Amino acid sequence: MSIMTLLPFIVLIGAMFLMTRSAKKKQQAAAQMRNEMQPGTGVRTIGGMYATVKEIHDDSVLLEVAPGVHALYAKNAIGAVLADEEYNRILDSADPVVPDDASSLTGDIAVDATESGDKAGKIDLGKDETPADADADAEKPAAKDAEAAKDAVKADAETAKDDKKAGGADAK
Repeated sequence: MSIMTLLPFIVLIGAMFLMTRSAKKKQQAAAQMRNEMQPGTGVRTIGGMYATVKEIHDDSVLLEVAPGVHALYAKNAIGAVLADEEYNRILDSADPVVPDDASSLTGDIAVDATESGDKAGKIDLGKDETPADADADAEKPAAKDAEAAKDAVKADAETAKDDKKAGGADAK
């Protein structure tokens, strides 16, 4: 066997070695990051949740996801250990998703409309006509288009008949 026939196999084995080596380095770095966690540090889980580490066990971590709310996670579920300033920046800039009360969900207009019984709370979508007028106007253009289409078909049919009678190219 010559070296030229073995060269593709050698290249393939070398590429596989390099790929597994880089993956192994990433796994080792992630394991080292998880082992360096300490209670009180901020973390991001692989699901994207931010929490504070409360307790660290052999294969699990107790996280405080909200004040007084604790959850037990596997160590492998920790995606990143965050620096204190970055963790505080993320927590301070986060807006609450759920409002404290329902008054922010209903505006003053909706409350006034409900109390007075008028249509002030409805949104104007630019419709100036009543629904009955809109339906009647919508039927008129459709009827005109249908009539125009029928007239065009009749004209084409008559033209074809005339060509046949005159002995045009379509007659044969």
